[in-house]
Amino acid sequence: MNDILKKIQSFGIIPVVVLDRVEDALPLGRALVDGGIPCAEVTFRTAAAEESIRIMSETFPEMLVGAGTVLTTEQVDRAVAAGAKFIVSPGLNPRVVKYCTERGIVIVPGCATPSEIEQALEHGLDVVKCFPAEAIGGLKLIKAMAAPYGGIKFMPTGGINAQNVRDYLAYDRIVACGGSWMVSGSLIKAGKFDEITALVKEAAQIVKECRG
Repeated sequence: MNDILKKIQSFGIIPVVVLDRVEDALPLGRALVDGGIPCAEVTFRTAAAEESIRIMSETFPEMLVGAGTVLTTEQVDRAVAAGAKFIVSPGLNPRVVKYCTERGIVIVPGCATPSEIEQALEHGLDVVKCFPAEAIGGLKLIKAMAAPYGGIKFMPTGGINAQNVRDYLAYDRIVACGGSWMVSGSLIKAGKFDEITALVKEAAQIVKECRG
């Protein structure tokens, strides 16, 4: 794994963020830093995503900010220009993966089948997302897919929460888990950033308990 993926592994949990308002980016970034997980996967589903990535990256240089739900090469360019250090996609689009790998951009594409894992390996990747993790079989599926592919590790997202994340983190082929329970849209919209900070601290403590 390269340095960025090693840093993601050190965090253990990646907050997956959906921001509808640019003005929420600054207090959310502060909540993540204060909570002890200075990292965010900002999904490119909203008009506020690009500027939010820029604000977090510039205001909190200690943060590792990435872009999620990236579906096109044009979105890759916009995300990286805004400051994204890694790209995450829900599926494996060979064109997007090739575009990133040729430019040295870290990409973690979604893989739900052995065939997709083999495509990822063909592109030289050693970490893939598993999405939507819980809906398609969770940790049981990941362990089954990991068995034939000794060099691949996983970053599962989808349905992971404070109740089941320990099980995922206990498996040595899991780099980190993506989760939104500590940065839910309802908390962000309500401006409950103190509550978000507390939930992030709890998540960081779970990682510490699981991994030391």
